[in-house]
Amino acid sequence: MAEKLLPGVNSPEDIKKLNREQLDALARELREYIIDMVSKNGGHLAPNLGVVELTLALHKVFSSPRDKLVFDVGHQSYVHKIITGRREEFKTIRKYGGLSGFPKISESEHDAFGTGHSSTSISAALGMAVARDLAGEDYHVVAIIGDGSMTGGLSFEAVNHAGNAHKKLIVVLNDNEMSIDRNVGAMSEYLNSLRTGEIYNRLKNNLAKLMQGAGIGESVLGMIRRLKSSVKYLLVPMSVFEELGFTYLGPVDGHDIDSLVEVLEGAKKMDGPVLVHVLTKKGKGYLPAEENPAAFHGTGPFDVATGQVIRDASGVPTYTEVFSNTLCSLAGENEKIVGITAAMPDGTGLKRFSQLYPERYFDVGIAEQHAVTMAAGMAARGLRPVVAVYSSFAQRAYDNLLHDVCLQNLSVILCLDRAGLVGDDGCTHHGLFDFAYLGSMPNMVVMAPKDEGELANMLATALQLSGPVAIRYPRGRAMGVIMTEREILPVGKGEVLREGKQIVFLALGSMIPIAGEVVEMLAKDGVEAGLVNLRFAKPLDEELILQQAAQYGHLVTLEEGVLRGGVGSAVVELLNRHGCLNKTKLLSLGVGDEFVTHGRRDLLLRDLQLDGAGIYRKVTVWLKQD
Repeated sequence: MAEKLLPGVNSPEDIKKLNREQLDALARELREYIIDMVSKNGGHLAPNLGVVELTLALHKVFSSPRDKLVFDVGHQSYVHKIITGRREEFKTIRKYGGLSGFPKISESEHDAFGTGHSSTSISAALGMAVARDLAGEDYHVVAIIGDGSMTGGLSFEAVNHAGNAHKKLIVVLNDNEMSIDRNVGAMSEYLNSLRTGEIYNRLKNNLAKLMQGAGIGESVLGMIRRLKSSVKYLLVPMSVFEELGFTYLGPVDGHDIDSLVEVLEGAKKMDGPVLVHVLTKKGKGYLPAEENPAAFHGTGPFDVATGQVIRDASGVPTYTEVFSNTLCSLAGENEKIVGITAAMPDGTGLKRFSQLYPERYFDVGIAEQHAVTMAAGMAARGLRPVVAVYSSFAQRAYDNLLHDVCLQNLSVILCLDRAGLVGDDGCTHHGLFDFAYLGSMPNMVVMAPKDEGELANMLATALQLSGPVAIRYPRGRAMGVIMTEREILPVGKGEVLREGKQIVFLALGSMIPIAGEVVEMLAKDGVEAGLVNLRFAKPLDEELILQQAAQYGHLVTLEEGVLRGGVGSAVVELLNRHGCLNKTKLLSLGVGDEFVTHGRRDLLLRDLQLDGAGIYRKVTVWLKQD
């Protein structure tokens, strides 16, 4: 049996010493290692399996960290992490205290730019190229971006500027016809035309060799160049990248290391921006991931032999599933309901909606801004658009929500999945800012359910309202309550869940169960605490809050979000407006002025002192200060 190569790879320099056969063998070992680790820890499997040879070729040709490799999103950065000195640490990927699942500047000098959300790589790489030239330095800057990320508006903006700036920059377009799910839109169709433009590419290469080898005048050269462009227009529907100022190379087989090395070496020698079009297979080397790349894009632990994900056997639905089922049911009653996703039909729960109501389903690609403004246009003409998006991704559409939706008071429903702490994906994906930024927008109604029944009621309620509404709910399993017939909730009204005497908790959403634990813990100390489910972050139930302040004198607000500008801040403002602050003691608990790392939600809550034990300690100390 041949000696394993992976244990001897501790830096990119070790890659440069390997021949083609050794690199092919190393590629197989890397796939085995990634499959093994992700099967234990969960993570982004299919996209990383698709870029093994590409990553090896990049490190064969370029010299990191001197040369800057900028991975878009980071879903395809695992091989890069392993061969840049983090092989042993890779066993901790996405675990508390371990490696991040995404590139991170603070983690390694080889991570040139931190990522997590899509479509940023070309902009960041162009910025680095500008900085390089202004400093008079000489190194290569390479953006590695997936075809799915090219559907994001920021990518188009960057390509437009880069072609005009004429900086030495290489963009590697990793084209697997997928983002998380199957790509949609004109860019996807255009890339397909490039994939099939092999006749043009052969003619282009032959013409290039002819021009280099012939001793001909400038006028004849110009004629040949014009002929080359004419051939291109005949055989390829468009030439977007070259028309925007890029030299286009490809398409090249993304699993043929020799071809990759050859084209990347050629790209290094060119002045100005170059786009290298690489064709890869998402999930390559692991049959279950090849056959179902969307399911293995981001996965939990699974059985390697069968490909079966190890699932919770409780039978309790996820909040995403509850949203999906409720929306589909409501859409059967109201033909004006339309569903919009930004390239995540599975993740947001719109897959079933797309199957039941295909004519009312819209996947806009990775374009949250467009999704929101398109929804505004739909609402302006009487439709009831439901935009399903992760909380952290909705941040990209801040201005669209403020300017296009709220300013015009249009009836757009924003359903924010993965609100609060999301766990292993970490700081780029925690949905901790939605209460703060949505609460600042005039006309916006913001709700957070305590359980799946309340989520269904809130969605039904939102469809009865005129104006913008946001519903935010957490990742993972719901509470397991029995679903009853839907009811319309009174806007801006909370509910008293438990009466007490000395202190009352004002909580909402995912903090309600934790608040319940604390109430029980305090009861053992003889402290009778009340519990209020606010339901609405905006508008607040002012009457109820003021009544509770007068009744208890001690209020504790609990939210799984940032404190600055959050629900606790709004309660402070309310009490101040009514002159109650001098006679009410208030403790606001939430996430401080910090970015939260990755790890299991229970561990993160513990560190933030937002678990039952942490809140109990804080409240006990606070009460003793009287």
